Amino acid sequence: MNKKRWIGLLLAAMLLVATACSGGGGGAGNAGGESGGQGEAQSNGLSSGGATKVVFWHAMGGANTKVVDQMVANFNASQDKIRVEAIFQGTYDDLLSKLKTAMGTKEAPHIVQVYEIGSRFMIDSKLITPMQTFIDADNYDLTQLEPNIIGYYTFEGQLYSMPFNTSNPILYYNKDLFQAAGLDPEKPPRTYEELQQAADTITKSCKATGANFAIYGWFMEQFFANQGADYVNNGNGREALATESLVNSEAGVKTLTWWKNMIDSKAMINLGRKTDDSKKAFSAGQVAMILDSTAALKGLVDNAEGKFEVGTGFLPKPADASGGGVIVGGASLWMMNDRPEAEQKAAWEFVKFVTSPQEQAYWHINTGYFPITKKAYDEQSVKDNMAKFPQFQTAVDQLHQTELSTATQGAVMGVFPEARQLVEGAIEEVLNNQKSPQDALDGAAKEITSKIQQYNKTVQ
Repeated sequence: MNKKRWIGLLLAAMLLVATACSGGGGGAGNAGGESGGQGEAQSNGLSSGGATKVVFWHAMGGANTKVVDQMVANFNASQDKIRVEAIFQGTYDDLLSKLKTAMGTKEAPHIVQVYEIGSRFMIDSKLITPMQTFIDADNYDLTQLEPNIIGYYTFEGQLYSMPFNTSNPILYYNKDLFQAAGLDPEKPPRTYEELQQAADTITKSCKATGANFAIYGWFMEQFFANQGADYVNNGNGREALATESLVNSEAGVKTLTWWKNMIDSKAMINLGRKTDDSKKAFSAGQVAMILDSTAALKGLVDNAEGKFEVGTGFLPKPADASGGGVIVGGASLWMMNDRPEAEQKAAWEFVKFVTSPQEQAYWHINTGYFPITKKAYDEQSVKDNMAKFPQFQTAVDQLHQTELSTATQGAVMGVFPEARQLVEGAIEEVLNNQKSPQDALDGAAKEITSKIQQYNKTVQ
């Protein structure tokens, strides 16, 4: 890679330090694992026991760190030729910041977990080996994986990274509040119009506020996909580099107008950008409906136990919208290409292991993320978990009913985190009566387009 291109990519990477979908938890990284003997082990690709060493950077914080560590331990115990070392690197943004510094050096990992909106940067870096390379060499059967999940990470017919933690948004609702307001607790709203009517009815019952949506750009992206609408031009950035934002199109204006109308009618309350605040209000019985990731399901059901029954429904869409569906969120595993072929092949063995039905079942049950492997649903542990949390079937059905298209594959652009923040700012302007939906989204689209074009100059 020439010096000009690398400097450009470093500048582009700086644009990625922003809020991410379903980011890893906070807390200190495993600093001890990054010093001492690691440098020597990575330089020759061998662990102290003679096995090939593979370093895996991830952003799964909190309880999920233990789940990742257990999967790594399971792999290491399954054979003696490869030793994987997992290193928690903080949030998605923290990890990417460290990665951009380490890229091209011996301090870089073999495999790295990157949030979905960092995909364009990872491809443009030219420092990764597409997973398709190993898939083709190994005759790995991609049909065993969920097509609507691998669809996001497929570009120009190649699977560039392996999905790891995957979620999508669903509607959570309080069945008890529905029943108290005279609504059918077994029929969650499916359209914008039905949700607005249900929220209004609940608010007027004086039992709670009808709904709350956190001001989260990921939700707007999902509302576009559910209408079959692209978020950026050039086939959502998948047919060619995106050059223009489409957030101010009819899909966006219609969604934000609906959102604002519910705020104005008191059917919905505005609690700001934090999804945690939305979840707290829901768990306290203060609001009857919220949107959140499927990965939040277990926590919300557990928090409601003994207080009310949690129902789940599909992400709503306008009554006149046809087709569409949801985009997967989360992150995937990328293979760095600056390691010897033997070490990359060893890392590939680990990637295959964590996508096996047994490991995916363990991952799903303990984190709430989707299994990416179809056969994981045949595991008895998953069947038992589904019986305990039947609400998750909604998420599975929504994923499987999603029609794969450029809209539901998700937008791709090198400045996605910044774009997400700009959209959140536009939503705030509308909800705070500062701008109309059209004016706010026009402003966001103009800024996003400018940033996209600035990014593109660094990689062309």
